[in-house]
Amino acid sequence: MIPFTLNDLARITGGTLGGTTDGDLVIDGPVVTDSREAAPGSLYVARIGEHADGHDFVGAARNRGAVASLVSKPVPDSPYLLVPDVQEAFAAIATAVIKGIDGLQVIGITGSSGKTSTKDVMAAVLQEHGSTVATIGSLNSEVGVPLTVCRALPQTQHLVLEMGARGVGHIQYLTDMTQPTIGVVLNVGSAHVGEFGGQEIIARAKAELVQALPADGLAVLNADDPLVAAMAGNTAAQVVLVGRGPQAQIRADDVQMTDAGTARFTLVTGTGRASVDLQVLGEHMVDNALAVAAVALHLGMDIQAVARALSAARLTSRWRLERHDRPDGVTVLNDAYNANPDSLAAALHTLIAMGRGRRTWAVVGEMLELGDDSRRAHYDCGALAASVGVDRVVAVGDGARAVADGASTTSGTPRVDVVPDVTAAHQLLTAELAPGDIVLLKSSRDSGLRLLGDALVDGEAPA
Repeated sequence: MIPFTLNDLARITGGTLGGTTDGDLVIDGPVVTDSREAAPGSLYVARIGEHADGHDFVGAARNRGAVASLVSKPVPDSPYLLVPDVQEAFAAIATAVIKGIDGLQVIGITGSSGKTSTKDVMAAVLQEHGSTVATIGSLNSEVGVPLTVCRALPQTQHLVLEMGARGVGHIQYLTDMTQPTIGVVLNVGSAHVGEFGGQEIIARAKAELVQALPADGLAVLNADDPLVAAMAGNTAAQVVLVGRGPQAQIRADDVQMTDAGTARFTLVTGTGRASVDLQVLGEHMVDNALAVAAVALHLGMDIQAVARALSAARLTSRWRLERHDRPDGVTVLNDAYNANPDSLAAALHTLIAMGRGRRTWAVVGEMLELGDDSRRAHYDCGALAASVGVDRVVAVGDGARAVADGASTTSGTPRVDVVPDVTAAHQLLTAELAPGDIVLLKSSRDSGLRLLGDALVDGEAPA
Protein backbone atom coordinates (compact mmCIF):
# COMPACT_ATOMS: atom_id res chain seq x y z
CA MET A 1 0.00 0.00 0.00
CA ILE A 2 1.10 3.57 -0.42
CA PRO A 3 2.47 4.72 2.96
CA PHE A 4 0.13 6.17 5.57
CA THR A 5 0.84 6.95 9.20
CA LEU A 6 -1.68 5.80 11.76
CA ASN A 7 -2.53 9.45 12.33
CA ASP A 8 -3.33 9.69 8.59
CA LEU A 9 -5.60 6.65 8.82
CA ALA A 10 -7.32 8.02 11.93
CA ARG A 11 -8.10 11.22 10.02
CA ILE A 12 -9.30 9.28 6.95
CA THR A 13 -11.57 6.95 8.89
CA GLY A 14 -12.64 9.20 11.76
CA GLY A 15 -11.25 6.59 14.14
CA THR A 16 -9.23 6.90 17.31
CA LEU A 17 -5.91 5.30 18.16
CA GLY A 18 -6.08 2.85 21.00
CA GLY A 19 -4.03 2.94 24.17
CA THR A 20 -0.44 4.02 23.69
CA THR A 21 -0.44 3.51 19.91
CA ASP A 22 2.15 5.75 18.23
CA GLY A 23 0.36 7.80 15.58
CA ASP A 24 3.58 8.25 13.62
CA LEU A 25 3.90 4.53 12.91
CA VAL A 26 3.77 3.93 9.15
CA ILE A 27 1.63 1.36 7.32
CA ASP A 28 3.46 0.49 4.11
CA GLY A 29 2.98 -3.27 3.90
CA PRO A 30 0.07 -5.43 2.80
CA VAL A 31 -3.41 -4.70 4.11
CA VAL A 32 -4.97 -8.04 5.09
CA THR A 33 -8.16 -9.52 6.48
CA ASP A 34 -6.49 -12.88 7.20
CA SER A 35 -4.00 -12.72 10.06
CA ARG A 36 -1.93 -15.48 8.43
CA GLU A 37 -1.17 -13.11 5.54
CA ALA A 38 0.14 -10.30 7.75
CA ALA A 39 3.73 -9.16 7.20
CA PRO A 40 6.00 -6.37 8.42
CA GLY A 41 4.28 -3.04 7.78
CA SER A 42 0.78 -4.56 7.54
CA LEU A 43 -2.57 -3.22 8.63
CA TYR A 44 -4.80 -6.06 9.81
CA VAL A 45 -8.51 -5.48 9.21
CA ALA A 46 -10.43 -7.29 11.97
CA ARG A 47 -13.76 -8.14 10.40
CA ILE A 48 -16.53 -9.94 12.23
CA GLY A 49 -17.71 -12.68 9.92
CA GLU A 50 -20.39 -15.34 10.01
CA HIS A 51 -18.09 -17.95 11.52
CA ALA A 52 -15.24 -16.02 13.16
CA ASP A 53 -14.46 -12.72 14.83
CA GLY A 54 -11.31 -11.16 13.40
CA HIS A 55 -10.61 -9.46 16.72
CA ASP A 56 -9.61 -12.88 18.06
CA PHE A 57 -6.65 -12.93 15.66
CA VAL A 58 -5.20 -9.46 16.28
CA GLY A 59 -2.34 -10.96 18.31
CA ALA A 60 -1.49 -13.42 15.55
CA ALA A 61 -1.35 -10.59 13.01
CA ARG A 62 0.87 -8.55 15.34
CA ASN A 63 3.23 -11.51 15.74
CA ARG A 64 3.61 -11.67 11.95
CA GLY A 65 4.61 -8.03 11.75
CA ALA A 66 1.35 -6.08 11.52
CA VAL A 67 1.90 -2.50 12.67
CA ALA A 68 -1.69 -2.10 13.84
CA SER A 69 -5.20 -3.47 13.51
CA LEU A 70 -8.41 -1.82 12.33
CA VAL A 71 -11.01 -2.77 14.95
CA SER A 72 -14.52 -1.99 16.13
CA LYS A 73 -13.80 -2.84 19.76
CA PRO A 74 -10.65 -2.38 21.88
CA VAL A 75 -8.11 -5.20 21.90
CA PRO A 76 -5.35 -5.81 24.44
CA ASP A 77 -1.60 -5.66 23.91
CA SER A 78 -1.67 -4.44 20.29
CA PRO A 79 -1.72 -1.08 18.53
CA TYR A 80 -5.13 -0.45 17.03
CA LEU A 81 -7.33 2.05 15.23
CA LEU A 82 -10.83 1.98 16.69
CA VAL A 83 -13.73 2.79 14.34
CA PRO A 84 -17.51 2.39 14.57
CA ASP A 85 -17.72 0.25 11.41
CA VAL A 86 -14.70 -1.67 10.13
CA GLN A 87 -16.12 -2.13 6.62
CA GLU A 88 -16.88 1.57 6.14
CA ALA A 89 -13.45 2.50 7.46
CA PHE A 90 -11.84 -0.04 5.12
CA ALA A 91 -13.71 1.51 2.19
CA ALA A 92 -12.57 4.99 3.22
CA ILE A 93 -8.95 3.82 3.27
CA ALA A 94 -9.34 2.37 -0.23
CA THR A 95 -10.71 5.69 -1.49
CA ALA A 96 -7.76 7.51 0.07
CA VAL A 97 -5.32 5.15 -1.65
CA ILE A 98 -6.85 5.89 -5.04
CA LYS A 99 -6.81 9.64 -4.43
CA GLY A 100 -3.20 9.40 -3.32
CA ILE A 101 -1.84 8.04 -6.62
CA ASP A 102 -1.41 10.65 -9.35
CA GLY A 103 -2.70 9.70 -12.79
CA LEU A 104 -4.14 6.36 -11.70
CA GLN A 105 -6.61 4.82 -14.15
CA VAL A 106 -9.24 2.77 -12.32
CA ILE A 107 -10.91 0.18 -14.55
CA GLY A 108 -14.04 -1.61 -13.35
CA ILE A 109 -15.21 -4.84 -14.98
CA THR A 110 -18.61 -6.42 -14.43
CA GLY A 111 -20.92 -8.89 -16.16
CA SER A 112 -22.84 -12.06 -15.45
CA SER A 113 -19.98 -14.22 -16.71
CA GLY A 114 -16.40 -13.81 -17.86
CA LYS A 115 -15.36 -11.13 -15.36
CA THR A 116 -12.41 -13.00 -13.92
CA SER A 117 -11.01 -14.23 -17.24
CA THR A 118 -11.36 -10.75 -18.75
CA LYS A 119 -9.68 -9.22 -15.71
CA ASP A 120 -6.75 -11.63 -16.06
CA VAL A 121 -6.29 -10.82 -19.75
CA MET A 122 -6.74 -7.09 -19.09
CA ALA A 123 -4.00 -7.16 -16.47
CA ALA A 124 -1.63 -9.06 -18.76
CA VAL A 125 -2.17 -6.63 -21.64
CA LEU A 126 -2.02 -3.41 -19.63
CA GLN A 127 1.12 -4.56 -17.83
CA GLU A 128 2.82 -4.18 -21.21
CA HIS A 129 1.87 -0.49 -21.09
CA GLY A 130 2.50 0.40 -17.45
CA SER A 131 2.52 -0.87 -13.89
CA THR A 132 -0.75 -2.69 -13.27
CA VAL A 133 -2.49 -4.07 -10.19
CA ALA A 134 -5.52 -6.32 -10.62
CA THR A 135 -7.95 -8.35 -8.55
CA ILE A 136 -6.55 -11.69 -7.44
CA GLY A 137 -8.93 -14.54 -8.25
CA SER A 138 -12.52 -13.42 -7.80
CA LEU A 139 -12.13 -11.03 -4.86
CA ASN A 140 -14.84 -8.80 -6.29
CA SER A 141 -16.95 -7.96 -3.23
CA GLU A 142 -17.08 -5.11 -0.72
CA VAL A 143 -14.11 -6.79 0.98
CA GLY A 144 -12.17 -8.03 -2.03
CA VAL A 145 -12.23 -4.71 -3.87
CA PRO A 146 -10.59 -2.64 -1.10
CA LEU A 147 -8.08 -5.45 -0.57
CA THR A 148 -7.10 -5.08 -4.23
CA VAL A 149 -7.02 -1.28 -4.06
CA CYS A 150 -4.70 -1.40 -1.06
CA ARG A 151 -2.16 -3.39 -3.11
CA ALA A 152 -1.60 -0.33 -5.30
CA LEU A 153 1.73 1.46 -4.98
CA PRO A 154 2.82 5.01 -5.85
CA GLN A 155 4.05 3.81 -9.27
CA THR A 156 0.82 1.97 -10.16
CA GLN A 157 -0.72 3.29 -13.38
CA HIS A 158 -3.63 0.90 -13.95
CA LEU A 159 -5.90 -0.57 -11.29
CA VAL A 160 -8.12 -3.34 -12.71
CA LEU A 161 -11.06 -4.16 -10.44
CA GLU A 162 -13.49 -7.00 -10.94
CA MET A 163 -16.87 -5.93 -9.54
CA GLY A 164 -19.50 -8.44 -8.52
CA ALA A 165 -23.06 -7.89 -7.37
CA ARG A 166 -25.81 -9.89 -5.74
CA GLY A 167 -28.35 -7.10 -5.79
CA VAL A 168 -29.10 -3.57 -6.87
CA GLY A 169 -26.82 -1.06 -5.16
CA HIS A 170 -23.85 -3.39 -4.70
CA ILE A 171 -21.85 -2.06 -7.64
CA GLN A 172 -22.75 1.52 -6.72
CA TYR A 173 -21.17 0.88 -3.32
CA LEU A 174 -17.98 -0.29 -5.06
CA THR A 175 -17.92 2.63 -7.49
CA ASP A 176 -18.49 5.16 -4.68
CA MET A 177 -15.43 3.62 -3.04
CA THR A 178 -13.16 3.39 -6.10
CA GLN A 179 -14.31 6.15 -8.48
CA PRO A 180 -13.55 4.29 -11.73
CA THR A 181 -12.57 6.18 -14.85
CA ILE A 182 -13.23 3.24 -17.21
CA GLY A 183 -16.09 0.76 -16.98
CA VAL A 184 -16.53 -2.52 -18.88
CA VAL A 185 -19.85 -4.38 -18.97
CA LEU A 186 -19.48 -7.79 -20.60
CA ASN A 187 -22.99 -9.27 -20.58
CA VAL A 188 -26.26 -9.66 -18.73
CA GLY A 189 -27.00 -13.35 -18.32
CA SER A 190 -28.78 -15.57 -15.84
CA ALA A 191 -26.08 -15.86 -13.16
CA HIS A 192 -27.63 -15.13 -9.74
CA VAL A 193 -31.02 -14.54 -11.37
CA GLY A 194 -32.59 -16.27 -8.37
CA GLU A 195 -31.17 -13.57 -6.10
CA PHE A 196 -31.86 -10.62 -8.39
CA GLY A 197 -35.32 -11.64 -9.55
CA GLY A 198 -34.89 -11.20 -13.31
CA GLN A 199 -32.54 -10.17 -16.09
CA GLU A 200 -33.86 -6.62 -16.19
CA ILE A 201 -32.90 -6.18 -12.54
CA ILE A 202 -29.47 -7.69 -13.25
CA ALA A 203 -29.06 -5.14 -16.05
CA ARG A 204 -30.01 -2.31 -13.70
CA ALA A 205 -27.39 -3.48 -11.21
CA LYS A 206 -24.65 -3.81 -13.84
CA ALA A 207 -25.48 -0.37 -15.25
CA GLU A 208 -24.44 1.18 -11.94
CA LEU A 209 -20.84 0.87 -13.15
CA VAL A 210 -21.27 3.05 -16.23
CA GLN A 211 -23.55 5.48 -14.40
CA ALA A 212 -20.65 6.22 -12.06
CA LEU A 213 -18.17 7.16 -14.81
CA PRO A 214 -17.09 10.78 -15.29
CA ALA A 215 -17.75 12.67 -18.51
CA ASP A 216 -14.13 12.21 -19.58
CA GLY A 217 -14.26 8.48 -18.80
CA LEU A 218 -14.89 5.47 -21.05
CA ALA A 219 -17.73 2.93 -21.05
CA VAL A 220 -16.98 -0.28 -22.96
CA LEU A 221 -20.23 -2.09 -23.80
CA ASN A 222 -21.03 -5.36 -25.53
CA ALA A 223 -22.86 -4.41 -28.72
CA ASP A 224 -24.13 -7.98 -29.15
CA ASP A 225 -26.04 -7.99 -25.85
CA PRO A 226 -29.09 -5.70 -26.17
CA LEU A 227 -29.37 -5.16 -22.42
CA VAL A 228 -25.73 -4.06 -22.27
CA ALA A 229 -25.79 -1.96 -25.44
CA ALA A 230 -28.77 -0.06 -24.03
CA MET A 231 -26.59 1.12 -21.16
CA ALA A 232 -25.08 3.68 -23.53
CA GLY A 233 -27.99 5.88 -22.48
CA ASN A 234 -27.06 5.57 -18.80
CA THR A 235 -23.64 7.19 -18.84
CA ALA A 236 -22.06 10.59 -19.41
CA ALA A 237 -18.82 8.92 -20.48
CA GLN A 238 -17.62 8.21 -23.99
CA VAL A 239 -19.08 4.89 -25.18
CA VAL A 240 -17.27 2.27 -27.25
CA LEU A 241 -19.27 -0.70 -28.49
CA VAL A 242 -17.44 -4.00 -28.98
CA GLY A 243 -18.65 -7.21 -30.57
CA ARG A 244 -19.05 -9.28 -33.72
CA GLY A 245 -21.71 -7.27 -35.54
CA PRO A 246 -21.39 -4.20 -37.78
CA GLN A 247 -22.62 -1.84 -35.07
CA ALA A 248 -19.50 -2.53 -33.01
CA GLN A 249 -16.74 0.07 -33.23
CA ILE A 250 -14.18 -2.52 -32.19
CA ARG A 251 -15.03 -5.93 -33.57
CA ALA A 252 -13.74 -9.38 -34.41
CA ASP A 253 -13.73 -10.65 -38.00
CA ASP A 254 -12.76 -14.06 -39.39
CA VAL A 255 -13.07 -15.89 -36.07
CA GLN A 256 -11.66 -19.41 -36.29
CA MET A 257 -11.32 -22.10 -33.62
CA THR A 258 -8.21 -24.25 -33.44
CA ASP A 259 -8.04 -27.91 -32.42
CA ALA A 260 -6.41 -26.69 -29.20
CA GLY A 261 -9.65 -24.92 -28.25
CA THR A 262 -8.31 -21.41 -28.77
CA ALA A 263 -9.56 -18.73 -31.16
CA ARG A 264 -7.91 -16.71 -33.91
CA PHE A 265 -9.48 -13.55 -35.27
CA THR A 266 -8.83 -10.23 -36.90
CA LEU A 267 -9.12 -7.25 -34.56
CA VAL A 268 -10.82 -4.43 -36.47
CA THR A 269 -10.89 -0.83 -35.28
CA GLY A 270 -11.53 2.53 -36.88
CA THR A 271 -7.78 2.98 -37.36
CA GLY A 272 -6.59 -0.44 -38.48
CA ARG A 273 -6.61 -4.21 -38.33
CA ALA A 274 -4.39 -6.77 -36.60
CA SER A 275 -4.28 -10.55 -36.23
CA VAL A 276 -4.86 -12.05 -32.79
CA ASP A 277 -4.08 -15.66 -31.84
CA LEU A 278 -5.43 -16.21 -28.33
CA GLN A 279 -3.79 -18.67 -25.97
CA VAL A 280 -6.75 -18.81 -23.56
CA LEU A 281 -9.41 -21.44 -24.20
CA GLY A 282 -12.85 -20.84 -25.65
CA GLU A 283 -14.48 -18.89 -28.45
CA HIS A 284 -16.22 -16.75 -25.84
CA MET A 285 -12.80 -15.29 -25.01
CA VAL A 286 -12.93 -13.42 -28.32
CA ASP A 287 -15.66 -11.19 -26.90
CA ASN A 288 -13.71 -10.65 -23.69
CA ALA A 289 -10.56 -9.85 -25.68
CA LEU A 290 -12.42 -7.14 -27.59
CA ALA A 291 -13.30 -5.41 -24.33
CA VAL A 292 -9.66 -5.57 -23.28
CA ALA A 293 -8.58 -4.16 -26.64
CA ALA A 294 -10.97 -1.21 -26.29
CA VAL A 295 -9.49 -0.27 -22.92
CA ALA A 296 -5.89 -0.72 -24.04
CA LEU A 297 -6.39 1.38 -27.16
CA HIS A 298 -8.06 4.11 -25.12
CA LEU A 299 -5.08 4.18 -22.78
CA GLY A 300 -2.64 4.71 -25.64
CA MET A 301 -1.46 1.30 -26.81
CA ASP A 302 -1.27 0.92 -30.58
CA ILE A 303 -3.25 -1.82 -32.28
CA GLN A 304 -0.25 -4.02 -33.09
CA ALA A 305 0.96 -3.89 -29.49
CA VAL A 306 -2.53 -4.76 -28.30
CA ALA A 307 -2.72 -7.72 -30.68
CA ARG A 308 0.67 -9.02 -29.55
CA ALA A 309 -0.25 -8.70 -25.88
CA LEU A 310 -3.62 -10.41 -26.38
CA SER A 311 -1.88 -13.25 -28.22
CA ALA A 312 0.50 -13.77 -25.30
CA ALA A 313 -1.95 -13.39 -22.41
CA ARG A 314 -2.63 -16.25 -20.02
CA LEU A 315 -5.16 -16.67 -17.22
CA THR A 316 -3.80 -16.49 -13.69
CA SER A 317 -6.99 -17.34 -11.78
CA ARG A 318 -7.69 -20.98 -10.99
CA TRP A 319 -10.47 -23.25 -12.25
CA ARG A 320 -11.35 -21.19 -15.34
CA LEU A 321 -11.12 -23.68 -18.22
CA GLU A 322 -7.79 -24.90 -16.88
CA ARG A 323 -6.28 -27.45 -19.24
CA HIS A 324 -4.31 -30.35 -17.78
CA ASP A 325 -2.85 -33.07 -20.01
CA ARG A 326 -2.21 -36.22 -18.00
CA PRO A 327 0.63 -38.61 -18.85
CA ASP A 328 -1.92 -41.23 -19.90
CA GLY A 329 -3.30 -38.95 -22.64
CA VAL A 330 -6.44 -37.84 -20.78
CA THR A 331 -7.13 -34.09 -20.95
CA VAL A 332 -8.91 -32.49 -17.98
CA LEU A 333 -10.69 -29.16 -18.45
CA ASN A 334 -11.38 -27.82 -14.97
CA ASP A 335 -13.92 -25.00 -15.31
CA ALA A 336 -15.67 -25.49 -12.00
CA TYR A 337 -15.15 -22.26 -10.08
CA ASN A 338 -18.43 -20.78 -11.29
CA ALA A 339 -21.27 -21.80 -13.56
CA ASN A 340 -24.40 -20.49 -15.21
CA PRO A 341 -26.18 -21.57 -18.40
CA ASP A 342 -24.20 -19.16 -20.59
CA SER A 343 -20.78 -20.17 -19.28
CA LEU A 344 -21.70 -23.86 -19.40
CA ALA A 345 -22.74 -23.50 -23.03
CA ALA A 346 -19.43 -21.83 -23.84
CA ALA A 347 -17.52 -24.59 -22.07
CA LEU A 348 -19.43 -27.32 -23.96
CA HIS A 349 -18.60 -25.72 -27.31
CA THR A 350 -14.95 -25.53 -26.27
CA LEU A 351 -15.03 -29.21 -25.29
CA ILE A 352 -16.36 -30.18 -28.70
CA ALA A 353 -13.83 -27.99 -30.53
CA MET A 354 -10.98 -29.64 -28.63
CA GLY A 355 -12.47 -33.12 -28.75
CA ARG A 356 -12.49 -33.83 -32.47
CA GLY A 357 -11.58 -37.49 -32.85
CA ARG A 358 -11.63 -38.04 -29.07
CA ARG A 359 -14.19 -39.30 -26.59
CA THR A 360 -15.72 -36.31 -24.80
CA TRP A 361 -17.08 -36.19 -21.25
CA ALA A 362 -19.16 -33.44 -19.64
CA VAL A 363 -19.26 -33.81 -15.87
CA VAL A 364 -21.77 -31.29 -14.56
CA GLY A 365 -22.64 -30.30 -11.02
CA GLU A 366 -25.36 -27.97 -9.84
CA MET A 367 -25.44 -24.36 -11.04
CA LEU A 368 -26.54 -22.43 -7.99
CA GLU A 369 -28.67 -19.29 -7.55
CA LEU A 370 -30.82 -19.77 -10.65
CA GLY A 371 -34.11 -19.41 -8.79
CA ASP A 372 -37.35 -20.82 -10.15
CA ASP A 373 -35.77 -21.46 -13.55
CA SER A 374 -33.14 -23.78 -12.13
CA ARG A 375 -34.57 -27.10 -13.28
CA ARG A 376 -35.31 -25.86 -16.79
CA ALA A 377 -31.84 -24.31 -17.06
CA HIS A 378 -30.16 -27.58 -16.04
CA TYR A 379 -32.39 -29.56 -18.40
CA ASP A 380 -31.55 -27.27 -21.31
CA CYS A 381 -27.83 -27.58 -20.62
CA GLY A 382 -28.10 -31.35 -20.69
CA ALA A 383 -30.00 -31.12 -23.97
CA LEU A 384 -27.29 -28.87 -25.38
CA ALA A 385 -24.59 -31.34 -24.36
CA ALA A 386 -26.38 -34.07 -26.28
CA SER A 387 -27.12 -31.93 -29.33
CA VAL A 388 -23.52 -30.76 -29.79
CA GLY A 389 -22.29 -34.36 -29.64
CA VAL A 390 -20.84 -34.94 -26.17
CA ASP A 391 -20.23 -38.70 -25.77
CA ARG A 392 -20.64 -39.07 -22.01
CA VAL A 393 -22.64 -36.88 -19.63
CA VAL A 394 -22.28 -37.29 -15.87
CA ALA A 395 -24.66 -35.40 -13.59
CA VAL A 396 -23.28 -35.03 -10.07
CA GLY A 397 -25.74 -34.60 -7.22
CA ASP A 398 -29.51 -34.17 -7.02
CA GLY A 399 -29.28 -30.53 -8.07
CA ALA A 400 -27.86 -31.56 -11.43
CA ARG A 401 -30.23 -34.46 -12.11
CA ALA A 402 -32.14 -32.39 -14.68
CA VAL A 403 -28.95 -32.25 -16.75
CA ALA A 404 -29.20 -36.01 -17.15
CA ASP A 405 -32.89 -35.73 -18.04
CA GLY A 406 -32.16 -33.20 -20.76
CA ALA A 407 -29.28 -35.23 -22.18
CA SER A 408 -31.30 -38.46 -22.17
CA THR A 409 -34.25 -37.08 -24.12
CA THR A 410 -32.44 -35.20 -26.86
CA SER A 411 -31.45 -36.34 -30.33
CA GLY A 412 -27.85 -37.49 -30.41
CA THR A 413 -28.27 -39.05 -26.98
CA PRO A 414 -24.96 -39.70 -25.23
CA ARG A 415 -24.40 -42.23 -22.50
CA VAL A 416 -25.69 -40.60 -19.34
CA ASP A 417 -24.85 -41.31 -15.70
CA VAL A 418 -26.19 -39.82 -12.50
CA VAL A 419 -24.01 -40.06 -9.40
CA PRO A 420 -24.85 -38.82 -5.91
CA ASP A 421 -21.71 -36.86 -5.11
CA VAL A 422 -18.14 -35.94 -5.99
CA THR A 423 -16.73 -39.14 -4.47
CA ALA A 424 -18.94 -41.30 -6.67
CA ALA A 425 -18.05 -39.22 -9.70
CA HIS A 426 -14.35 -39.72 -8.96
CA GLN A 427 -14.84 -43.48 -8.71
CA LEU A 428 -16.70 -43.57 -12.04
CA LEU A 429 -14.14 -41.46 -13.87
CA THR A 430 -11.17 -43.29 -12.40
CA ALA A 431 -12.63 -46.58 -13.58
CA GLU A 432 -13.76 -45.50 -17.06
CA LEU A 433 -11.57 -42.69 -18.39
CA ALA A 434 -9.35 -44.01 -21.15
CA PRO A 435 -6.24 -42.63 -22.89
CA GLY A 436 -7.22 -39.91 -25.33
CA ASP A 437 -10.42 -38.92 -23.52
CA ILE A 438 -11.14 -35.27 -22.78
CA VAL A 439 -13.26 -34.45 -19.74
CA LEU A 440 -14.90 -31.13 -18.82
CA LEU A 441 -15.84 -30.42 -15.21
CA LYS A 442 -18.36 -27.61 -14.76
CA SER A 443 -20.31 -26.49 -11.70
CA SER A 444 -20.74 -23.66 -9.27
CA ARG A 445 -17.90 -23.39 -6.78
CA ASP A 446 -19.85 -24.76 -3.83
CA SER A 447 -20.84 -27.87 -5.78
CA GLY A 448 -17.23 -29.01 -5.44
CA LEU A 449 -16.29 -30.19 -8.92
CA ARG A 450 -13.20 -28.00 -8.96
CA LEU A 451 -11.74 -30.32 -6.32
CA LEU A 452 -12.72 -33.34 -8.40
CA GLY A 453 -10.81 -31.82 -11.30
CA ASP A 454 -7.74 -31.35 -9.11
CA ALA A 455 -8.04 -34.96 -7.94
CA LEU A 456 -8.20 -36.26 -11.52
CA VAL A 457 -4.98 -34.40 -12.29
CA ASP A 458 -3.14 -35.26 -9.05
CA GLY A 459 -4.24 -38.89 -8.90
CA GLU A 460 -5.69 -38.50 -5.43
CA ALA A 461 -9.16 -38.75 -3.97
CA PRO A 462 -11.02 -35.41 -3.86
CA ALA A 463 -10.77 -33.57 -0.54
